[in-house]
Amino acid sequence: MIRRPAVDGSFYPAQPATLQALVDRLLQQVVVASPTPAEPVPASQLRGILVPHAGLEWSGAVAAAGWRALADAVASPDAPSDATVVVLGTNHTARLQGAGLWPDGAWRTPLGDVTVDAEVAAAIKELGAPFEDNPSAHLHEHSIEVQLPLLQSTAPGVRIVPLAVSAGTGQDAVEAGVRLGRLIAGLDRRRKRVLLAISTDLAHYPAHPDCAQATEALLPSILALDPVGVAQIERELIRSGVPGLACGMCGIEPTVLGLAALRAMGGASGLALAAATSADAGGPADRTVGYLSVAFR
Repeated sequence: MIRRPAVDGSFYPAQPATLQALVDRLLQQVVVASPTPAEPVPASQLRGILVPHAGLEWSGAVAAAGWRALADAVASPDAPSDATVVVLGTNHTARLQGAGLWPDGAWRTPLGDVTVDAEVAAAIKELGAPFEDNPSAHLHEHSIEVQLPLLQSTAPGVRIVPLAVSAGTGQDAVEAGVRLGRLIAGLDRRRKRVLLAISTDLAHYPAHPDCAQATEALLPSILALDPVGVAQIERELIRSGVPGLACGMCGIEPTVLGLAALRAMGGASGLALAAATSADAGGPADRTVGYLSVAFR
């Protein structure tokens, strides 16, 4: 079962050579966080990443920092020979209540196919609700697709398990994340390296200074792997009356589930790798989107 590209030609170039050139440039011009991280995350300690999912010209230099960190982890000498990334995508397009899996086959981009790890996908499905097979939830969604050219260029051969997440932000979502994290930790103990990627943009659509402040408000809870805290702060941001602000995180649902999973996987803290807004990439300063990349150890 091949999931064909839905946003090639809009979120990233459709021509392979043009896309590869863009990805190579993004990997060379990674936007770093301020202040610059004092130390990298040791490859053996990496449990997952959080990355943005706008068009590659807009957020790709921030996302590249996360995928480069993940690639270092799977390429380390003590890593298992095969690796899988469970990608928690923001659901923008589907009528979905839960966490919809793409169960097998591959996802195609202009750079080739990325294999879906059917074994891990089946194990996640066996966890029960909210996890279920739901390929239709992915057909028009960009939040996972836009990550794949970066994954293909930094860690070729790594498999994925795509999950479209609309599981809420309450206790049920936290408990689902804990079950997912425990499963992944068990696989890791059997020398099957499984990492987690959360795909989310941050604030929509305040002015540049307010967008950066929203990232600063959310960052401590993200770095502390605190799903309850990040959901509360996101709600407070929406109620704060910031002009133009539609949300603090468009991917708050995969973030809540993902932070709970990362903590259950043994995650202890996050390290901010890169941050920017769409204004930094040339967009208007009065209507911006926030981008953040984090490594979890």
